[in-house]
Amino acid sequence: MIALNEQTYLHLQKLIINNYFSYHKIYSETKISKELGVSRTPFRDAIHRLAQEGYIDIIPSKGFMLHQLDKKDITETFQVRSALECYCTMQICQEFECQKAKKLFKELHLILNNMQTVMQTTHAIDHFCEYDFQFHIHIINYLENIQFSSIFSAFMYRMKQLAKLSLAHTGRMEDTYKEHRSILRCMEQGDIENIYKTTITHMEQPKEINLEDL
Repeated sequence: MIALNEQTYLHLQKLIINNYFSYHKIYSETKISKELGVSRTPFRDAIHRLAQEGYIDIIPSKGFMLHQLDKKDITETFQVRSALECYCTMQICQEFECQKAKKLFKELHLILNNMQTVMQTTHAIDHFCEYDFQFHIHIINYLENIQFSSIFSAFMYRMKQLAKLSLAHTGRMEDTYKEHRSILRCMEQGDIENIYKTTITHMEQPKEINLEDL
């Protein structure tokens, strides 16, 4: 059975992701906890965890509000992504001939096909973004490093927010698809010489868009 503080955290996280709360508005912890029917302690635990993960800001003696991403958030998020993903793609390149890597490549091709379908039909950013992150999650999880997966998961909300903002720019969806193709091609060929540059380019392009949007 899931602990009460974990249930509360997951429920609040879902409310945030589904746009239940509005930006620039302070919410009373007491009021929201009563609305959810949750006691003070598990609610406070959940609130502090959400604040640590960048979902909200706690306003002392007042409550909490949704966190508005700033330049520091954008820079930190892409630094973390670049460090993790460049390492993972490099490791995969070194193992490109093994069965585990070949299985990964097949899965990534299927994801790219789904991305292409969205791109050529509905052009729906939310759907494209889900496939986008499936691609990256598969790469991170390949190493079976629990700490890597945990860090990546902790930044997921920020990363998806930023991805959706950059994908709204004309041509970014198509560029994202092409960059994914290039990353996969390098890994399939064991192209250690070019995989770092290919991966870091994929990180830098949306980062610059996000910074310009501030």
